[in-house]
Amino acid sequence: MRPEFDLDDARRVITAALAEDTGADKGGPGDDITSSTVIPADLRFKGVMQARHPMVVAGLPVAAEVFRMVVPEARFTAKVSDGDLVPAGTVLAEMEGPARGLLTAERTALNLLQLLSGIATLTRSYVERIEGTSCTLLDTRKTIPGLRRLSKYATRCGGGANHRMGLYDGVLIKDNHIAVCGGVGAAVRRAKEAGRPNVEAECDTLEQVAEAVAAGADIVLLDNMGPDVLRQAVALVAGRCKTEASGGVTLDTIRAIAETGVDFVSVGRITQSAPAVDIGLDWS
Repeated sequence: MRPEFDLDDARRVITAALAEDTGADKGGPGDDITSSTVIPADLRFKGVMQARHPMVVAGLPVAAEVFRMVVPEARFTAKVSDGDLVPAGTVLAEMEGPARGLLTAERTALNLLQLLSGIATLTRSYVERIEGTSCTLLDTRKTIPGLRRLSKYATRCGGGANHRMGLYDGVLIKDNHIAVCGGVGAAVRRAKEAGRPNVEAECDTLEQVAEAVAAGADIVLLDNMGPDVLRQAVALVAGRCKTEASGGVTLDTIRAIAETGVDFVSVGRITQSAPAVDIGLDWS
């Protein structure tokens, strides 16, 4: 089943992207001067989106909404679903309608679909590396500004789970918070006394882990610890709170990290630097 999709947020992103591409963000109505000049107004044609290499698909509803917003009468038919792993050559979607509008929408639709599918594809690679363990892959707040919700949607399409969406929906006490508060224990106690749920504290050492757990942390983030130290941290926590490993995690190291017994492992690069996939759009 496809993860929950925030259509209103997608429309916000699409509106900004189309305005940027057509110049509507400059104060005018916006225009695709190439299509409006060389394409007859009454010309109609069809297009096919096709995967050019294996990928996990994410963002088809976004692409569909791009075409709908530019050409309301256009027909967009998805041939696969978000979250599907497809081989090269798979037809992802077909579209038909007025040629001018379809051409105007083409690049924005492809940009978003390729970006989100890239995130989902890289996420799936990490998820596959930890299959059989009890560890869950999380994303982070390391996202392209303005694309947070869509990027985290793509993470879910790839089989990962979301960490907090932003600063507003989860307490994560990091090193600079700790420095200002005078210690991880003091910072955790302040958050707990304020009634904040699911208080998470970043810990660089086993001593900080012990202090955070004693202060009532619900989750400890074990930052840049190797597998041996992670095992010690998990043993020290002894089930009193959840554990999350983070920092420099790669496809080569994630399995060993997951096998230490941590509950979660977070990877910033799945939303920060996933390569876009290659999707073609051919017209007929």
